[in-house]
Amino acid sequence: MAKVGEKADRIRNLFNSLNNAHRIDWESINQEGYDFYLDNQLSKQEVEDLQDQGMPTFTVNRIIPVVEMLDFYATANSPRWQAVGTEGSDSDVAAVFSDVADYIWQQSDGSTLYSNVINDAVTKSIGYMMVDVDSNADRGMGEVILRNPNSFDIYVDPKSRDPLFRDASHVLIRKILPKTQLINLYPEYSAKIKRASGNYSEFNYSPNDANSADFQINDINMAFDRKGGDDPLIDYIECYEKESRPYWNVFIQIPPTREALQKAQEQVDAQLKEMSEEMEVQIQELQNQLQQGVEAGEVLPDRMQLEIEKAVKQNEAQLAKASEEMLAKAQQELVVTENQVVPDKVYKVMLKDEMTANYIVDAVKFYKKIVKLTCIVGDQLLKEKDLPTSHYPIVPFTYKWTGTPFPLSAVSPLVGKQKEINKAHQLMVHNASLGSSLRWMYEEGSVDTAYWEKYSSAPGALLPVNSGYETPTPVLPMQLSNAFANIVEGGKNEMEYLAGIWSNAMGNPSEQSETYRGMLAMDEYGTRRVKQWMKSSIEPALVQLGKVVKDYSQAVYKAHKVFRLVQPNDLQEEGKQVEMNIPIYNDMGEAVGKYLDYETGKFDVKIVAGSTLPVNRWAYLAELKELLKLGVVDDIAVLAETDVRQKTKIAQRKSLYAQMQGQIAELEEKVKDQDGIMQTLERQLVQSGIKAKVMQVENEVRKSAGDAQLKMRDTARGMASDREQTADKLRLIEQQAKLQGKANGS
Repeated sequence: MAKVGEKADRIRNLFNSLNNAHRIDWESINQEGYDFYLDNQLSKQEVEDLQDQGMPTFTVNRIIPVVEMLDFYATANSPRWQAVGTEGSDSDVAAVFSDVADYIWQQSDGSTLYSNVINDAVTKSIGYMMVDVDSNADRGMGEVILRNPNSFDIYVDPKSRDPLFRDASHVLIRKILPKTQLINLYPEYSAKIKRASGNYSEFNYSPNDANSADFQINDINMAFDRKGGDDPLIDYIECYEKESRPYWNVFIQIPPTREALQKAQEQVDAQLKEMSEEMEVQIQELQNQLQQGVEAGEVLPDRMQLEIEKAVKQNEAQLAKASEEMLAKAQQELVVTENQVVPDKVYKVMLKDEMTANYIVDAVKFYKKIVKLTCIVGDQLLKEKDLPTSHYPIVPFTYKWTGTPFPLSAVSPLVGKQKEINKAHQLMVHNASLGSSLRWMYEEGSVDTAYWEKYSSAPGALLPVNSGYETPTPVLPMQLSNAFANIVEGGKNEMEYLAGIWSNAMGNPSEQSETYRGMLAMDEYGTRRVKQWMKSSIEPALVQLGKVVKDYSQAVYKAHKVFRLVQPNDLQEEGKQVEMNIPIYNDMGEAVGKYLDYETGKFDVKIVAGSTLPVNRWAYLAELKELLKLGVVDDIAVLAETDVRQKTKIAQRKSLYAQMQGQIAELEEKVKDQDGIMQTLERQLVQSGIKAKVMQVENEVRKSAGDAQLKMRDTARGMASDREQTADKLRLIEQQAKLQGKANGS
């Protein structure tokens, strides 16, 4: 095993190897681009030469607007991550990851760090976002945090060929820090830090003077302690290395406990008792049946005895077999096969234990990538530890990847054009200055030089000439070609073309479209190169950052945690409360599990495409209004995307209005139903009145018909009686006539 001093020497030698000629050239080129962005575009020698020639030393910085617009496009909004559960049971936990990522982003002031990262990518060709753990935060529970290390402090394996340096063998961070600051960062290692010693050197590859207009990290090489004295500086190196370590995927059969076996035996005994009782009843039924046969003379007594003995033996055999099967099944259900992933050392220890080795069902060997962190201060090894992730916690954000760890910045191609514009402006201003402040040729002694230097450019000045000498002759400057003005304008256009950032994107009214749709089209077409850069370089880095955050957060957030998120762009202006690792208790008050167990969740992380790009608010609101008219979205969705204050209260009022409108609609429906019922009742009343009148008329008709019939009957009876009376009278008259005739005949 390597000694502590040898480990520190190894890290130092590795750093010296990484700080090679290629690395120095790359940093020098990008340092020049960074200087040009900070308007430090002239070296000390160039300034002196211009001043000696009487030329202006100002610069016209056309790089700053380009960089600021690229920063705006990439950082207009905060990134948003999503997680997809590997299994259905992981879906709820995966939904928590988006909130955890937002929480870490807000806690670390991620928007500011992300802006610096993008600015580094544009100006220095690469920016870094780093995931770390603050073990002292949250009262010692720990918090996952984000950092933004300086791009020039990081040294990457030169043979890395992955855009995100995932195949790099090592990544180093080197800083020159005062010992007091290191002790504040690592108080637990204060003794080692005080004991550390070493020779350090600041690497400053800027071509400009250290006392120039801008001040950068490498320009400051002093530190002071609390008493105002000099604080010794020392180099601090963090080395991240990937190691392939042997692991075993072990399947262990966990035997049941005595309590579980006893409980299973009791369950089997209860089932066997029920079977035995059932069999005894069957034996009694068989005995009664055979007894009836014996009494009837159909079955012999010996046959009866034999059949009963056979039945008893069969029942005993069935009980014994059932007992074995039930007990085996119960034990099999109690045996659990657990899957564990253990290091090779742990697996060897497990094999040495005979009891544990007997329960190992299967074991598969594989090699797992582990990121190891080694920190040194001077000649002292500070600490070594394994990180809870297989990815480097340092995520690169490049502008233009070149297939090596030395990418290209957006500023480097613009440096030449910037020099051209500066020189053209200097020549034009110098020529104009010469035209307004003429130079003079004179004979020695012809003029008072001090007087002429003071008043030769003053309007209306009288310039004396000594007698006997020729009048001084003005030296007129050569007229500049119009090409200089074209050079300036052409250089500006070429810089916009190289960077893909046009003047209309910055609100230049002379290059704006007259129509609203034309402006939207120009905005769409003018940002395609930026969107391509975001899609190919920035969003993959954000996905990688999300994966590292996932690994770190699962390793840190193991306890019950509740936090609140601020959502200024949502209706929930007061924030959203998130809870995870919620303990589950049994009836005895003991914690038996966790709900939303974040540590054990398995899910994949992805970035919401285009989440950081700016959105044209007016175009977006216009689109929402059109969708609102079509009924695709409601007014609450439109309200959530506006900048109106107190959106929550407005939504609540609209919700109350909607409830009241719903209640009014229900009441209106009830009123309509009541109106319908009333109309139906009225129709029924009318119909019943008509029926009553019809019945009344029918009754009257029936009554009239009955009276008529009665009258007709009475009339008929009267007529019948009249006929009878008439017939009686006729018979009487006939009798009288017969009698009278007889009397006359006699």
